Amino acid sequence: MKKYEVNRLRNIAIIAHGKAGKTTLAEAMLFDGGTTDRLGRVDEGSSVMDFEPEEIKRSLTISSSFHPLEWDKHRINIIDTPGDANFIIETKNSLQAVDGVVVVIDAVSGVEVQTEKVWEYANQFELPRLIFISKMDRERADFSTTLSDIQKVLSPKAIPLNIPIGSEEAFAGVVDLLSGKAYQFETNLSGKFSQGDIPAKLKDQAKAARDKLIEAIAESDDSLLEKYLEGQELSAEDLAKGLRQGVLHKTIFPVLCGSGLKNMGIQPFLTAIIECLPSPLDRGPAKGTHPSTKAEEVRNPGEDEPFSAFIFKTVADPYAGKLSIFRVWSGTLQPDGTLYNANKGARERFGQILQMEGKNQKPVDSAGPGDIAAVAKLKETTTWETLSDEKKPIVYPAISFPLPPVSFAVQPKSKGDEEKITVSLSRLCEEDPTIKLQRDEQTKEMILLGMGQVHVEVTVEKLKRKFGVEVNLKTPKIPYKETIKSTKSGIIYRHKKQSGGRGQFAEVHFELSPLPRGSGFEFQNALVGMNVPRNFVPAVEKGVNEAMQSGVLAGYPVVDLKVKFYDGKSHEVDSSEIAFKIASSMALKKGVLETNPVLLEPIMNLEVFVADEYMGDVIGDLNGRRGRVQAVEPRPKGQIIKAQVPLAEVLKYAPDLTSMTSGRGSFSMEFSHYEEVPAHMADKVIAASKAEQKEA
Repeated sequence: MKKYEVNRLRNIAIIAHGKAGKTTLAEAMLFDGGTTDRLGRVDEGSSVMDFEPEEIKRSLTISSSFHPLEWDKHRINIIDTPGDANFIIETKNSLQAVDGVVVVIDAVSGVEVQTEKVWEYANQFELPRLIFISKMDRERADFSTTLSDIQKVLSPKAIPLNIPIGSEEAFAGVVDLLSGKAYQFETNLSGKFSQGDIPAKLKDQAKAARDKLIEAIAESDDSLLEKYLEGQELSAEDLAKGLRQGVLHKTIFPVLCGSGLKNMGIQPFLTAIIECLPSPLDRGPAKGTHPSTKAEEVRNPGEDEPFSAFIFKTVADPYAGKLSIFRVWSGTLQPDGTLYNANKGARERFGQILQMEGKNQKPVDSAGPGDIAAVAKLKETTTWETLSDEKKPIVYPAISFPLPPVSFAVQPKSKGDEEKITVSLSRLCEEDPTIKLQRDEQTKEMILLGMGQVHVEVTVEKLKRKFGVEVNLKTPKIPYKETIKSTKSGIIYRHKKQSGGRGQFAEVHFELSPLPRGSGFEFQNALVGMNVPRNFVPAVEKGVNEAMQSGVLAGYPVVDLKVKFYDGKSHEVDSSEIAFKIASSMALKKGVLETNPVLLEPIMNLEVFVADEYMGDVIGDLNGRRGRVQAVEPRPKGQIIKAQVPLAEVLKYAPDLTSMTSGRGSFSMEFSHYEEVPAHMADKVIAASKAEQKEA
């Protein structure tokens, strides 16, 4: 593919609610641009953009994919992003690399939950947008209702640039409101069309829509508005210029329509991308900071500027190795050189520069401002880091992600695979930063966290396909703990063993007292006199520490207590470190039983975002989970409910919240503190733990 000047580049992300037709639209764009020789179909598994086996299996975009196309002497770099809630953060990540956005909305379903979310992402990045109403050929497709929905929920600035000719099975083409021409498309999927006059039955509708469009365009530019108000007719050149300015300044969000599946309305849409959405030059300078001084640094999108690029995605490939995908913000990169990681101050050798084309990569001669490219096998560099000129370093900001709320314990299907699992999952975590792997030191389980159950299941499928490692998923154990509630002195334990030869003897005197929650453990050596030689004190403390790893109630770790070692007895021959270690261990267990032991459970800080109409149901449900609502804060289009809830009650909260809110709720949670388990529930936990220990 030939090199284009920066002003002839368009970097766009296609974003939408899942199943709205994003990938089908992308396939039609690639076909009409001559990049592919057949129209790929998601339902047949022949899509160029959805090529991972997990995507083909589910007919679902899971990971952002990339492909360029040429149209009207311009290059359009397409990023097809996920729309499913489990993978929607991947979409937000991809918006860091583009200059404009295409929002796809199903003509049957209208604006849906994730549509609102991705629209908000585009707002956060201040990106100009086109809106494409898809599936106009489907039963119950309704352009007017969908447009009204868009204007009500997303923005009143959504203005049609074309309107449909017919709908459902009768959908035949579109009317271009600016040119006043009708485009009737052939039904053979070729994308070919004939140009003619507006059908008589659409003339009134087209005139009313055109008047609204011209008014919106005029309002985007003071000089045009003056001409418009004076009754002067705006020329085609005025309208084209005003429309572009309106889109770039986000005072207009043009709406177009068509059918990706039938390849109708796609070519006018491609032209609208060129005419309306920004080039890297329109986007302007990129801002970052100096890695050492933290002073603001600015890079203009020029080929002669110091090189800088931001890595926004990593792909783990067991054969090609790690691929680092980046957007070039300034300067030019040539193959076979050294890159400088400004975040880590590290130099990286690289070979070819690759252009991503679906599942394939194509070597290119260079990468300049606005280009989206990749290099392989960078050793130090990971996602969200900046590559720059070493003499002119810059670090670009990365987005922050919520902590993944859904967790599963991971068990290897084959013994001895633990290390392989850790290494392989770590590589997948590089590819998908919203996946987290951690080890629970108390339960000894490997915990895999993700944005939802499907997210975790897909990660496990990738683990098997890419690295040949199979695992089982199970609900993680709750890391309960034990503590005491009262103080007692005079806890005495004597360890005495005589079985021929040298015996064992040690006696310790303890006082146990509770500490404030979260304090951990305190050991006090309060010995006076010489009943116990001081060289045995470390053994006593070690014995106490080991005994605290398994409490007397249910075998959970003991926390938040103080052990005061104030006296004891020893024997000049039979006393030893092991004897005092055993005595102190048994003394602790005895003392805990005598100081009102209780079970503690982890309490989580939970933040739930819900639409107003579901707030009552969600709060009622949280109360039923032993939760305590701390605050309710208003947000655009909903409320944030802040609560504290026991972890045991929210291990499977994700599907329940989805069901309660028709998929419109989301949540995040993090550990807060430990609290005492209510007595009736503690009995069940203790019984279950003892049964498990007995079985083991």
